[in-house]
Amino acid sequence: MKQHFLPFFDERNLPIDMLVLHCSNQPSDIMIDTLKKLSLSCHYIIDTDGTITQCVEEQNRAWHAGVGFWRKANTSINSRSIGIEISSPSLGQEAYPEAQIQSLIKLSTDIIKRHKIPAHNIVGHSDIAPTRKADPGKAFPWQQLAQQGIGLWYSISDAKKIKTNDIEELLHSIGYDTSNMQVTLASAYAFCRHFIPQFVEYDADVYHLVDNILPSNFDFINDSTFIQILKAVSFAYQKKSS
Repeated sequence: MKQHFLPFFDERNLPIDMLVLHCSNQPSDIMIDTLKKLSLSCHYIIDTDGTITQCVEEQNRAWHAGVGFWRKANTSINSRSIGIEISSPSLGQEAYPEAQIQSLIKLSTDIIKRHKIPAHNIVGHSDIAPTRKADPGKAFPWQQLAQQGIGLWYSISDAKKIKTNDIEELLHSIGYDTSNMQVTLASAYAFCRHFIPQFVEYDADVYHLVDNILPSNFDFINDSTFIQILKAVSFAYQKKSS
């Protein structure tokens, strides 16, 4: 592991109970320069070849997540979390290199063990900031990570165990912000980025994507596949957090 420590951190005021996964379309050296220019930071960066660079000590509060919400709390996500930036030229829209994912699995596993982070609190930046962020993207291998104990996945057969079809209620039960209709729709799209990537539009211009993370129409909202997977995921999250 390499080290390139950044000065953009402060003391935590909450215990660590979250892992937030990001991606940037820049390689680690350029990403570090960008973070310096913006007075931002993260705890770790993973380059496309799997090289890990540490930028902030885990006991410190890195400035990586910004304003966010998860599981009924809009407290400072930065204070509660470890942040990992993953280099992805497509901003997570195309497959991540396997060497990179293997490095992420090892690092995340160690972090989860050190801080006893629950599986339902392992999220992408888009999960906690659905109106602002698209990362780590539709191609991020959430299911592969869940199989390694990093986050949660679902069994579609569990959908029948959830009686409600109310989208707002189901999203909220998982952890998403549903404070108003616009945010709820954005959360539904973030949910698709995490669990149903075939419903997420591909944008060949990553710079356009950064400023246009949501499509104009949400045609999938009443799709039976969307509803069934949403219910199955809701069951998985409620079961794990109960």
